[in-house]
Order: sequence, then C-alpha cells, then structure tokens
Amino acid sequence: MRKWMTGALVATALAAVAVAPLACAQQAPLDGPLTIVVGYPPGGSSDRIARLVADRLKDRLGVSVVVENKTGAGGRIAAQGLHAAPAGQNVLMLANPAVMVVAPLVYAQPGYDAQRDFTPVSLASRYKFALAVPASSPIKDVAALRQWLRANPKQFTVGVPATGSLPHFFALMLGREIKQEPEVVGYRGSAPLISELIGGILPQGIDTLDTLLPQHRAGKIRILATSGDTRDADLKEVPTFKESGVDLAADGWNAFFAPAAMPQAKIDRLGADIAAILREPAMQDAVRGVFLEPVSMDAAGTAAALTAYRKQWEPVVRASGFTVTQ
Repeated sequence: MRKWMTGALVATALAAVAVAPLACAQQAPLDGPLTIVVGYPPGGSSDRIARLVADRLKDRLGVSVVVENKTGAGGRIAAQGLHAAPAGQNVLMLANPAVMVVAPLVYAQPGYDAQRDFTPVSLASRYKFALAVPASSPIKDVAALRQWLRANPKQFTVGVPATGSLPHFFALMLGREIKQEPEVVGYRGSAPLISELIGGILPQGIDTLDTLLPQHRAGKIRILATSGDTRDADLKEVPTFKESGVDLAADGWNAFFAPAAMPQAKIDRLGADIAAILREPAMQDAVRGVFLEPVSMDAAGTAAALTAYRKQWEPVVRASGFTVTQ
C-alpha cells in the first residue's frame, strides 16, 4: 500500500530542531510598532493565537504590537498584502499550509512566491484532522465505515470546509488508502459543513480537530478517527487512523512569517522572542485551550521544519491534479 503521508518525517525534523538553542535575544530592538497580519476572521484559532502572542510580545519588545485581520481568498489576501508591504515596515503574518504550500501549487496566479517572498520566523502551533459522522449515524468506527463503503461505494461523500483546503487533500489521501474514491464536497467554511453534518444531510465530514471537537463533545457529531501519530490528549477515547487500520497520519501548522526584505537580525530577534513566549506554561495552556498543540521554535528551526512539511504535502497536492486557473 502506497504511503501517501506519514508524520514521521516532520516528527523527526521537529525533534531535531526543537532542541536547538534559541537565537539570543540581544539583537537591536524593533525601531517601531509591529503589526501581525492574520488572513482569517477574528475569533478563530489563528486569530486567537496571534492575539495571545501579540499581548506578550509587546512586553518583550517594548513596542506596540497590533493584530490586523485581512480576510479573503483563503488567506491569500493577507499574504499578498505582506508581499506588498513597504520595505522597512515591522510586519509579520500568521499563516498555515493552505497559504504557504497549497495555494502556490494550485493557483495559476496566487499573487506571491511563498518561498521567495517570505521568511519563516517561528512556528506557533500544530493541529490534526478528524473524520466525523452525524451523531445519528449507525457507523461507530472506521472499520464499520469501510465495511459499509464496500457495500455502498457510491456513498462515500465527504464534506470539507473549502475546496482546495488541507482537509480536501486529506480526504483524497484517505480515499486512496482505503481504496474508495470519495466525492469531496467543498463548503464555504466550517460552519455550513458542521451544520449539515449535525443535521444528517452530510454522511461524512473532514475538518481540523479543533473545529470538530466541540461538536463531538456536545454529542452532535461523532469523530471516528484523528490524524496524529498518537491519540489526541483531549480525545483519548478516539483512535488514530493508524490504530484504525489505515496507514495515514498528517498534521497542519500555524507559523509566523516576515517579508523577505526584513533584516535577519530582526527575524532572529522576533523568532527567539516568540519561541520563548510559546514555552511559557500559561501560553501553552492557552493554546491548548483552543485545541491546538503549542510549538516553540526559533527562525532557523522553523525553516527546517517547514521544508519537511513541504516535502510531505507537495506530492499529495500535485498528485490530486487540482488546479485553479483564475
């Protein structure tokens, strides 16, 4: 069976770089206010992490730190804005693989070159994916789903929060692993996806674990499996895909990026400070409070880890054949 994805590569990279010494925070401080751009609406997990870090970062830097939400186009508006930022402006962006890995592969004109135009500053968090069914579904686990699909192969309809999103590609990987072709239905965000999943209109859905977990806990949906190499600490009763007999593991991430023109001294200072903030017990508790895994890593370590992530995701995205010409 072809291994479309495994978390071992990233786990090894993270383990190797996590122990690297943080850059010394002795570089010259920023010469003015710092803006952190988020490509998603206020209140979401990305926005909350950005604001948690911003609140602590202003104390460490001694300057004003504000979060600005530039929503639209799945986060690409924010990336385009960062690319166009005036030279010398103190600005960072909190982004995820949809913006930095997937969009440059599937859009003919994303409006930026992810590897040329931006420099990694610090990882902030990782997140898992999950497969869920309505609470009313008779399917209780992945084994039962596979058995049902063998008898009903044309009923493998999987909802995802957006076409071309990481859950979309994870659904395709799942289909290849269990040798069933899914009909992937893209929604305009997680809210309508979850609504139709709760209502029983949608038989299966895949989204990030932090999005699905509250509804699972409320008894409105049932999570069948999660995408980590080990069970999630907040969901110990639910097995991983690997434990369920499907050789599949994956995760996503949130990371801070700077414009490529930002001086390396500033990048190193910001990366060291953000990594230090994310090591604080209170901050780790706050990040876990939104069902994400905090990651503390400086700029050099982040660059190495993101290279490993790209090696995982790019072949999957390319193999899907999914493209957007507009």
